[in-house]
Amino acid sequence: MQDQTETALVALRRILKATANNVRTVAHKTGLTASQLLVLQVLKTRGETLTGDLARAVDLKQATISILLDKLQERGLVSRKRGESDRRRVWVCITDTGKKVLEDAPDLLQETFRSRFRSLADWEQASLVAALLRVVSLLDAEEIEASPLLDVGGINDLPTSSGNR
Repeated sequence: MQDQTETALVALRRILKATANNVRTVAHKTGLTASQLLVLQVLKTRGETLTGDLARAVDLKQATISILLDKLQERGLVSRKRGESDRRRVWVCITDTGKKVLEDAPDLLQETFRSRFRSLADWEQASLVAALLRVVSLLDAEEIEASPLLDVGGINDLPTSSGNR
């Protein structure tokens, strides 16, 4: 029988594998990372949005959003235009092609998690959040920047299906 430490490590590994599998599925079906897909979802919901507001909405740095938008624009999934009165402001909107990719994309793992998590009782949600924050502390990961997005990195950083990473 495993001790509690081993059980906890196995559970963490399962979470990491589920995340990697979902990212692989999304990338395979869309050619997009989870972050790129999230940006498209926000743009579809909000309509034309300033890049700074978009960065805040997906909890990513402005530089990261700029890189994501470059890649999405290259594929024709978003369009950008400078503000007329203030040329420093850049507006972004999803294109029809972007909407089609989004419609055909599989669900992101965090959407499944959100739905199931919200159905839990308040006390159970609080208990899980406390436990997860404690795990973050045990891993000395408090200072690691992260958004509420289950992702394992860029599309070129995806684990291969033959590997057991």
